[in-house]
Amino acid sequence: MTKLKDLQRGELGVVGAGIFSILVFSVYFLYIGNKEFIWYIGVMIGFLVLLFATLPYTKLSLTSLWGLCLWGLLHMAGGSVQVGDSVLYAWKILPLLDRGGEFYILKFDQVVHAFGFAVATLVMFEIIGPRWRGSRGLLSFVAFLAGMGLGALNEIVEFAAVLVFPATGVGGYYNTGLDLVFNMLGAGLIAVSLYLYGKK
Repeated sequence: MTKLKDLQRGELGVVGAGIFSILVFSVYFLYIGNKEFIWYIGVMIGFLVLLFATLPYTKLSLTSLWGLCLWGLLHMAGGSVQVGDSVLYAWKILPLLDRGGEFYILKFDQVVHAFGFAVATLVMFEIIGPRWRGSRGLLSFVAFLAGMGLGALNEIVEFAAVLVFPATGVGGYYNTGLDLVFNMLGAGLIAVSLYLYGKK
């Protein structure tokens, strides 16, 4: 297990930024009584501990670590920062496709999903890569599938929040479907980039 004294300066910076962000948003969510996002804070704390405890084995790059940290920050901000009558997650950035209700592209939530699972796919590429004996193309495809699997796991966590809390901002069927589509777009974009430009 990684100890703080064993971390490099860049890694310590990510730890500090992650802990600071979680503390600030935890206080804020407790203050406004947002029980749903307190649930997510618990998940993120567990994830942060797991991430740095396994660094000697995963050997993730600073790019991946900062990407994960930024993803967490965007997620917490998305559920709390007010934009008009709603929160940042509901912010409609561009009216690329609008069928009414939840079926709207492009929203802040969708951008975060694409970014987040691009980072998740990069992480899986870096974890699997040193142990891989096949082609880089197949490695990129496997990392893409792994990123998509993590995206599905994220939707299960959101579903669990719906079951536990009577009122959430998770959304319905269209929201879940669009989340998965943008997970795929982010994962696919980074997988292609890794195939073309990444190092095994």
